Amino acid sequence: MFLRLFSALLVVLALASPAVASQCPSLVQKIDDAVAAGTSLSAEDLAKVQALRDEGEALHGAGSHAESVAKLQEALGLLGM
Repeated sequence: MFLRLFSALLVVLALASPAVASQCPSLVQKIDDAVAAGTSLSAEDLAKVQALRDEGEALHGAGSHAESVAKLQEALGLLGM
């Protein structure tokens, strides 16, 4: 029973990982586009957005896609998106 459950979990994770991985570059692009279009954020908040964006991109490069998406979504939240 446990082995079946564990195997099913591994299959789900294996199938979900590529979907999350492909999301990262589009989220980075959304952030870049929003910043380029101009924001009303303070310099401090804009620096936070850039730091989260950079951290998300680095996590993506390291293969930590779920963590990457979380950081990138946090940056988008600061941008009001």
